[in-house]
Amino acid sequence: MTHGPRKRKPEIIGWKETVDLPDWGIANIVAKSDTGARRSALDVKKIVELPGNRLRFDIVVDRKNGELTRSIVADIAHQTHVRSSNGEQHERYFVETRVRIGHRTKKVEFSLVCRKRMTCRILLGRKALEGDFLVDSSLKHVTGPRKKVRIKEAPPKRKHAI
Repeated sequence: MTHGPRKRKPEIIGWKETVDLPDWGIANIVAKSDTGARRSALDVKKIVELPGNRLRFDIVVDRKNGELTRSIVADIAHQTHVRSSNGEQHERYFVETRVRIGHRTKKVEFSLVCRKRMTCRILLGRKALEGDFLVDSSLKHVTGPRKKVRIKEAPPKRKHAI
């Protein structure tokens, strides 16, 4: 009898965790796990469209210091028009990068939005969590103690970093 690929047991995480974006040289950024949201979102500012279906944007890495940012150039995974609650339509960009949560790393697609009024710089939606993580909403920082956010001197040389 042959068995298919062995599936890993989902890792239990809390509603709030610190995560890394290794492709972009960012460590310990605060993320909220939101099982009510389908997609993930990343707090950014200064989005500029570049030639070749690429974007430049600044990731805001710290809620208390909005000037602490990392400038990134990334391919546009896709874009869509979104109608806000007040009826205005605007374009929303999506990019992909790897996210490390605890001991697991996976590629996640993020919409680029302003989250300055939100507590967490990253929102992890169901698509990012499915198959790998189970969220215990009564817990936070299960994968390790909260640490100060870090921006490495220069992000690793990868397709999605400058």
